[in-house]
Amino acid sequence: MPDESEIGRLMLTWARVRYRVAQFFTTFWTSFRPVDVAYAARYLDPALLGLFRRMPRAEQHHGIAICRALEAQGHLDPDVLVAALLHDVGKIQAPPRLWDRVIAVLGEHFTPRWAARWSVGEPRGLRRGFVVRRMHPAWGAALAEQAGAPPRAVALIRRHHEPPGDDLELAALQETDNY
Repeated sequence: MPDESEIGRLMLTWARVRYRVAQFFTTFWTSFRPVDVAYAARYLDPALLGLFRRMPRAEQHHGIAICRALEAQGHLDPDVLVAALLHDVGKIQAPPRLWDRVIAVLGEHFTPRWAARWSVGEPRGLRRGFVVRRMHPAWGAALAEQAGAPPRAVALIRRHHEPPGDDLELAALQETDNY
């Protein structure tokens, strides 16, 4: 019989699987829905809005959903909201296809050592999803900085997959992004 810690791990794994399956279908269907660009324009100047508009529609919807969720939690710092809208903008450097995302998520879950090895190099072939997943925060921070994003927003974008430490805003961004 499994002990309580095993049951807890299984429940957490099942919750993550449900989340990822829902995310898969959401990504697919949002490709057909219009984006509320006016909402994004409340927080992004014209250069940053242009960068936002270069993102695939599903990523735009995702950024808006994260931004709205942070607002609802009381996070009203404009730099945090800019980072929420643009945290995945680095994916425009090598847009991951849906199967790239699936392979990377499954690989990271079931074979983390292999996933770490596959995340190095050029984003080609089966490595594409792994490399994009690892590199998109740095790529996005560079793009946001070039477009004139505030330094704090750039830092949040760069660190959105790193341990948050004492940074409560980064922790909130990550928590909202992951659930």
